[in-house]
Amino acid sequence: MFELMQIELRPLGAADVDAVLRIQEQCYGAGFAEPREVFVRRLQTAGHCSWAAVQGGELVAYLAAYWSRPGAITPFNGDFADYADASVLYLHDMAVSPAAAGRGLARRMVEQVKAQARQRGIGRTALVSVQGSQAYWERQGYAVEIVKNAAQQQHLSTYGRGALYMVGLI
Repeated sequence: MFELMQIELRPLGAADVDAVLRIQEQCYGAGFAEPREVFVRRLQTAGHCSWAAVQGGELVAYLAAYWSRPGAITPFNGDFADYADASVLYLHDMAVSPAAAGRGLARRMVEQVKAQARQRGIGRTALVSVQGSQAYWERQGYAVEIVKNAAQQQHLSTYGRGALYMVGLI
């Protein structure tokens, strides 16, 4: 019955944080889950454009994103910056609960936020690929971009070995 229910996309809010953390742990493991207070602060940032996928009143997937600048990398456990001159859609974190996997929710959420970016006149998007997700993001049109700025390279390194900064077009 759960699989037959409609999945609704809506903005992600602070009331969703506990469910987000549950899904984070299911998908990434406890070592890659970010603190509750950090996630709450992110959702209070004026520039966040995060989405939730909800089925039967339950959060089953989320996408944490915000308006950023080229080359700016949010460190692991870091707050979202608030840029008045934002020109990049930054996809910080996305996860789909195992119960809802394989139903195209990730793509739906990304398309939803890309539509917002097009309305704002933003044509570029960026993210940090972690835990071997490079091939997935390449299939979505992203390419690895070498990080030359030392401070941003340090931010990238907070995600551990194999983390890659990737960019794409909206």
